[in-house]
Amino acid sequence: MTYTKVNCDCIMISFDRKIIIITIEEGVSGYYNISVLDIEKMVEIVPTIAIHGGAGTITRANMSAEMEAQYNAVLNQVLLGGMEVLKNGGTAMDAVCEAVRLMEESPLFNAGKGSVFTSDETHEMDASVMDGSNLKAGAVGGVQHIRNPVLAARAIMDKTRHVMLIGEGAERFIKSETDLEIVESSFFFTQNRLDQLHRAKAMKKEEEQQEQQEQKEKTKSSVVILDHDGANILALDRKYGTVGAVALDGNGNLAAATSTGGMTNKMPGRVGDSPIIGAGCYANNNSVAVSTTGVGETFMRTVASYDVSAQMLYGNKTLEDAASDVIFNKLPAVDGDGGLVAVDKHGNITMPFNTEGMYRGFIKLNEQPNVYIYK
Repeated sequence: MTYTKVNCDCIMISFDRKIIIITIEEGVSGYYNISVLDIEKMVEIVPTIAIHGGAGTITRANMSAEMEAQYNAVLNQVLLGGMEVLKNGGTAMDAVCEAVRLMEESPLFNAGKGSVFTSDETHEMDASVMDGSNLKAGAVGGVQHIRNPVLAARAIMDKTRHVMLIGEGAERFIKSETDLEIVESSFFFTQNRLDQLHRAKAMKKEEEQQEQQEQKEKTKSSVVILDHDGANILALDRKYGTVGAVALDGNGNLAAATSTGGMTNKMPGRVGDSPIIGAGCYANNNSVAVSTTGVGETFMRTVASYDVSAQMLYGNKTLEDAASDVIFNKLPAVDGDGGLVAVDKHGNITMPFNTEGMYRGFIKLNEQPNVYIYK
């Protein structure tokens, strides 16, 4: 608390991010005017959005110039699309849903159209959204026919009293209660993803043949590929396939959204962190909006996205320090790889990752997009 005596008739007190001004009524003994100004509300809010498209072993050596240009073009398009929503007065929730929807439409990313295959050669997709203004959230898990899972997650938040619906129940709700597009399984087919699955299965078989009998059972299901791969599947091009967005709108509201197709060759029914509120997605107007990407099980075990908010609220850490602690300390302690994007209530942005690269970017109102791939 600080006190400032402006003059003999006025005292200004700064306390808990508020300014209290006490003035003496002229000519009236014992009477005072007290005004309270909220410092945070005096600061101009600049609409901001940040996105990610997955993290992992993403290096220039493994990326052709043509492919790099494609990723940069889509990341720019997504940022501009999300900012257009904010620019036109849309909410943070509107913006993150649009940004993630655009990434779900691109086969470059492991979400929606670009989703990877399970070990049964099917697609099972997960997504979640969270509104920082009221802590409402929605999520879907293991859906197979919803074109844009992120929009389904929002529909569950807006139209039901639940947070998550899964599988057939989620799809039945979307069919009957919304006009969201339902598609055949073939919509999600891409030859690249199928080839990736076949390579993963071949690698699994080779691993089993090489190991001793007592090790076979331990490693039987160990080979899964996270996101799209290159020629050297596990060593040179591990990409953790999730897309996500976080935003701050002109009213100071925060929102986050995350969507994924999971892991190549995953067991049917496996669900990772993407639809788990507090793990892969979190937003609270009092602190931050977070979307994560990486080895989902480790983000679930560390409650990673909520941990960023908790460290800010209860530990008084800055956004940068809280996010860095999660990515560089908490996750590695449980062998976790990946990253996150986050924006706090003041519009500060951070995009840390502990892998070799992460598709990411941000944009602020009336500015140009900033996109990055490598460290």
